[in-house]
Amino acid sequence: MTDVVNRLRPVRESRGFSASDLAQRAGVSRQTIYSIEEGTFLPNTAIALKLARILDVTVEELFSFADEEPGPEIVRADLLDGAAAPPAGELVRVCSVNGRPVAVPSSPQPAYLPTADGIVRSSSGRRVQIETAAPFAAPEDALLLAGCDIALSLVVELLRASRIEVLALPCSSVRAITWLKKGQVHVAGAHLLDRKANEYNLPAIRKHFPQSETIRVVTFASWELGLVVRTGNPHRIRSIADLGRKNVSIVNREQGSGVRDLLNFELRQAGIEPASVRGYNRVAHGHLEAALAVLSGSADCCLAPRAAARSLGLDFIPIAVQRFDLALKRSSLDQPAVQALLDVLNRSVLRRKLQLLAGYDTSQTGKLLM
Repeated sequence: MTDVVNRLRPVRESRGFSASDLAQRAGVSRQTIYSIEEGTFLPNTAIALKLARILDVTVEELFSFADEEPGPEIVRADLLDGAAAPPAGELVRVCSVNGRPVAVPSSPQPAYLPTADGIVRSSSGRRVQIETAAPFAAPEDALLLAGCDIALSLVVELLRASRIEVLALPCSSVRAITWLKKGQVHVAGAHLLDRKANEYNLPAIRKHFPQSETIRVVTFASWELGLVVRTGNPHRIRSIADLGRKNVSIVNREQGSGVRDLLNFELRQAGIEPASVRGYNRVAHGHLEAALAVLSGSADCCLAPRAAARSLGLDFIPIAVQRFDLALKRSSLDQPAVQALLDVLNRSVLRRKLQLLAGYDTSQTGKLLM
């Protein structure tokens, strides 16, 4: 049985089913469900079909042979004439042109007008008037997702294939949770460590949602957070302690962000007063914006995930591992867009993309925490 990949537990938890609930609906014992999830019992065809129907997935999404799990593939592709050969590790897109695969850089820097529905004509208080190019109605099946993880773009990409529109809004963890509490976003992403409890996100979320039955939290992934420096590390930055040097400048993140909280903690652990660091009051509103400041030379260093350094070809010194979770209100679980999001979190294609393109740990991706 070791050659069967079993996704029953994360799919069950993402749907909000207890083992008892699922067992009752499937007409089996709770111990049978536990045995299937632990890999000690392989269900027959009838049970597998019942489980898939109850959880609204295909049987293949619950069970598959290990050798059927698609693995990495080596593709040979052409470069455009005159284009420089990309270094190993650079992210690329591949498109078929006249039957031949062509590779182009996947640059995080904007090269075209961003996708937009209109332009602001006037504002008053917390309301704005927007002129659109055509008659407009906000789609009911869209998802507004707030958070700072740059890999949320992979979720947007996969949901777009399911015709679910996602607006990913970069912001700090605290702001995302606050917006979720006020009912202004559908999903909030966070990576906040409560040092007293030594736990990520759940203590902070419980402070905003004391009635835990009203909220659901699911793991997105874990990432490495560290010091991002220019290629070759010209200032020989090795640790947080080097940020106290007068010839080193940083770009910081906004208040309420998990990065700023970690930076403050690490600086004080190193005996450095945060406000004394050059550039401490300079704020970037996003991991890539901070890393771009390093790339441009306007800052020598920033604290950001390894994925931000990798996407821009910068060097990286690891500091900590953090877990990024997604929170949503239980009342939204029946919305098709939310169900589509939970489905994506349990797809192997998302885990593979997070591992390969962002370097994330996806061993807990899709796990329901509360």
